[in-house]
Amino acid sequence: MKQIIKGTLLIILVVGLIVLSLTVRQVYQEEKQLTTDIQYRTTILAERFRSRIAGYTINENHEELREFINAVTSEERLEGILVYDNKGRLLASSLDLLEDESAVIEDSVSRAMDGDKTTGDFVSILNKKNYLLAVPLRNEERIIGAMAVLQNASYIDTTLSEIWMNNLLYIFLQIIILSVIIMLILRWIIYTPIGGLVDSIKLIRLGGKPEILGSNFFFKPLLQEISYLSRSLFEARAMASEEARLRLAKVDSPWTSQRLQEFIKAVLKNRTIFIVSNREPYIHVKNGNKIDFYQPASGMVTAIESMMKASGGIWIAHGSGNADKLTVDSQDKIAVPPDEPKYSLKRVWLTEEEEKGYYYGFANEGIWPLCHMAHTRPTFRKEDWKAYEKVNGKFAHALLKEIKDVHRPIIIIQDYHFALLPRMLRKSRPDALVGIFWHIPWPNSEAFSICPWRKELLEGMLGADLIGFHTQLYCNNFIDTVRRELEAQVNRERFAITKEGHVSHVRPLPISVPFGTNGDNKQITEEEKKKALEKLGVNAKFIGLGVERLDYTKGIPERLWGIDRFLTNHPKYKEKFTYIQIAAPTRSVIPEYKKIAEIVEAEAAAINKKHATKNWKPIVLLEKHHSHEEINKYYQLANVCLVTSLHDGMNLVAKEFVSARSDELGVLILSQFAGAATELSRAIIINPYDTEQVAEAVKQSLEMMPSEQKKRMRKMRENVKKNNIYRWSAELLRQLVDIEA
Repeated sequence: MKQIIKGTLLIILVVGLIVLSLTVRQVYQEEKQLTTDIQYRTTILAERFRSRIAGYTINENHEELREFINAVTSEERLEGILVYDNKGRLLASSLDLLEDESAVIEDSVSRAMDGDKTTGDFVSILNKKNYLLAVPLRNEERIIGAMAVLQNASYIDTTLSEIWMNNLLYIFLQIIILSVIIMLILRWIIYTPIGGLVDSIKLIRLGGKPEILGSNFFFKPLLQEISYLSRSLFEARAMASEEARLRLAKVDSPWTSQRLQEFIKAVLKNRTIFIVSNREPYIHVKNGNKIDFYQPASGMVTAIESMMKASGGIWIAHGSGNADKLTVDSQDKIAVPPDEPKYSLKRVWLTEEEEKGYYYGFANEGIWPLCHMAHTRPTFRKEDWKAYEKVNGKFAHALLKEIKDVHRPIIIIQDYHFALLPRMLRKSRPDALVGIFWHIPWPNSEAFSICPWRKELLEGMLGADLIGFHTQLYCNNFIDTVRRELEAQVNRERFAITKEGHVSHVRPLPISVPFGTNGDNKQITEEEKKKALEKLGVNAKFIGLGVERLDYTKGIPERLWGIDRFLTNHPKYKEKFTYIQIAAPTRSVIPEYKKIAEIVEAEAAAINKKHATKNWKPIVLLEKHHSHEEINKYYQLANVCLVTSLHDGMNLVAKEFVSARSDELGVLILSQFAGAATELSRAIIINPYDTEQVAEAVKQSLEMMPSEQKKRMRKMRENVKKNNIYRWSAELLRQLVDIEA
């Protein structure tokens, strides 16, 4: 409909401009004609009276002169006649004028006598427009005075105004008629057929069966081609589905979204999957009168959505966008992705106080630093714990409402925000199959004992049938923590924990990325790389890259110190190497996050001040959120990607970088304290606290031969491709279903 309105407005604008220009021309010509006409008539009249008035003036018959001009003025419908002697004195007048009006006429009369020629001009006399003609009076060769003739000219403006009013009314009527006609034509001939065409194509895109798309005369050739294309697409999908089904039996065949779909059909047999997370996959925000959406920069969101797109189901999350409530239905649900719905998102609303205590407080000032060895002291407050309990209960209530009529529901809980949720669900729905995946590290038992509510957290998690971590080390730490804190039966051989008759299985499930999707397999051109760097003002041969949230666990200051040491130890790389740090702001209301942002900004500025030259600086800091497509471009233009986390559950940036490099070039520098280091052993593994080691790793990366780069990258890409997010999703679901069996 917007396109119809825009098209109509454009046509109206063109027609309006044409009519307007014609009106201007018509007014100009009419004004010219009326002006010529009044000038001609006034001149003729003046010439008729000139000799007689001159005679009265010579003979000084002033009384007869006044009678004459009064009679003539009345007969000829003149505004007035005035007669002056050669000294400029008024002899007779048929008008009573104000002083300033008399001055205007006297000025014209003086110019006529001085120049000995007739003068004419439009003047404002008696509060209206008049044409004033001043004619010199002569007695043979001598000027004896002058005559001024006033002709009412106000009808000229009235006539022109009528032309404007009539033409504007004409334009208005044209606009109404044209708008109706154009909108009807566009709607009947174009908009309605295209709308139907779009709906049919969308149905086909979403996997529906091809339909006959109609026989609109104007679009018949297009409709035929789309019909052929839709049938081909439907057949290709059917073949892909059959191929994916056959691959299920082949252990070594690559996992794809299609294969995951077939796996879910075969294993879950149409059972609905329910995902619970704090962060939602799509956030709606209001920009003026328009509502937009975006995906948050989260590895968890990227990973879990691959499962949801393949399986459908319901994702329950905190609605955090300022337009989230405006987009959901009466059950607080919305179909997502917005442009191609595959599953439902149910939003849970939290008060500002609840979010402060549960999310910023207990989860991110308590559990987060507790689980990360990043030397930030965890803070535990009773009011935060109460909020954490309350919000876990609120999510449990929302989930129980959704699964009320679902038999044997499958529920997968995401991360440290909902440690209490599994037990809450177990009490109300013991038939539910519940898994919880812990996306961050699990510390050793001694470190975890710091938490005042450690027993409650562990008992909450043990309500799940499956507890997943990224690495075997975290599984071991969790088992040791349970043995130390709770009275429970632990079977180390099966990695199973029995508490109050319920068995929880603990498994290492290293998460990954959707290899070869989201444009990762499309290499950007050299021209695109050049433009991207020019936009940042970067002119260097070698590019280093870091992509993180502004979090104190990511080791960004330590990385900057390493780059400072690299440039100090190897000054030949000055003006040849630039490091780009993409640092998305996060949790800025927490003091520690504000502090790390300030430190990063200060360190980047200090290093630039120390090493920068007139046309070059070593650090480019980008403190803003970037889309997956934007980040992918940076992955491809970088010579080296630095992932130097002080402690990290997995760190999907490392795998994303590897996935993006289909050219098999580039070097990954990876922290030994990131979970990804276990799988990506062909990266340059470093201790992020060792500044000299970081510096030498950068030098080694920039000087590594292309053949060595390809050798390393090829091995890492094989690993990520084989163990991609689709395989992770399948393995997680398989583990859950096997427990039930």
